[in-house]
Amino acid sequence: MSKKIVILGGGAWGTALGCMAAQNGHEVMLYARDQATVDEINHKHRNSRYLGDIILHDNLRATSDAAAALNNADTVLAVIPAQSMAAALQELKPLIPDDCPVVLCAKGIERSTGRLMSQIIADILPDHPIAALSGPSFASDVARGFPTAVTIACENIAIADDLAAQFSGSTFRCYSSDDLTGVEIGGALKNVIAVAAGATIGKGLGASAQAALVTRAFAELRRIALAFGGRPETLMGLSGLGDLMLSCSSPQSRNYSYGLALGRGEPLEGLLLAEGVATAPVIAELCAQRQIYAPVISTIAALLNGSITIDAAVTGLLSRPLKNED
Repeated sequence: MSKKIVILGGGAWGTALGCMAAQNGHEVMLYARDQATVDEINHKHRNSRYLGDIILHDNLRATSDAAAALNNADTVLAVIPAQSMAAALQELKPLIPDDCPVVLCAKGIERSTGRLMSQIIADILPDHPIAALSGPSFASDVARGFPTAVTIACENIAIADDLAAQFSGSTFRCYSSDDLTGVEIGGALKNVIAVAAGATIGKGLGASAQAALVTRAFAELRRIALAFGGRPETLMGLSGLGDLMLSCSSPQSRNYSYGLALGRGEPLEGLLLAEGVATAPVIAELCAQRQIYAPVISTIAALLNGSITIDAAVTGLLSRPLKNED
């Protein structure tokens, strides 16, 4: 059944998800503040600022009028940077229809409060079903219609199943889950690990060092998910291991590219938003507060705030007391 799906955010990922939903036969309205982006999507079927010369689906429409976009929405996809999520949803709150599911498509933890994105929505829109879409997916691949698989999670599995059916099509497959916390943790922390993976290669430390770092960080990721109330086995799926594999292996990943530049000693100003840079200090602090053993995560945070060098980080990790692998 066709639904009205509203995309909040006119960047690469929001535009790509809009293309996916339009391809599946839904009425899709993308809300963006930038009028030039809106006009280009509507008249040229492109979003050249974020997706270059990729031709967008004809049925994807855009507007800078939030009220018009959200009128009679059946499903809302919040594709807003994690650190801007709360302010944006607070502003749009009066316009979102009652009981309309809100699907989180941003991966991160709010730096100022330590809240997961689902906690932000629960505070601002307490009467709305909350879901999260996450998994190994580059916006350009989805916009081009390349085969992609993701996880969509909601604590109410019936709603997760319904949303998975809405979004799944010939090239975009959704697996449903009721582990909202586990899916969110996987999406947020893989960004942090991807920065470190890029820095390892940028510094010239080799693929073996990168593999060791990512593997040990993944063990921490599963511990953190459990401590936050998620299920460690969720992290073995698309929203954990799958997303980690993609983000730690390709310069298409903003976080990996940021790490490459960091490792090479290149200027970091002007690089595309790398959400892992904002997430690293807050997750390291949360792990310290909750006494979660996460030496790799804490080392990455120290590296990003400039308190240690990459060489010192590697030396510190390799000189830790020997223990059984967990």
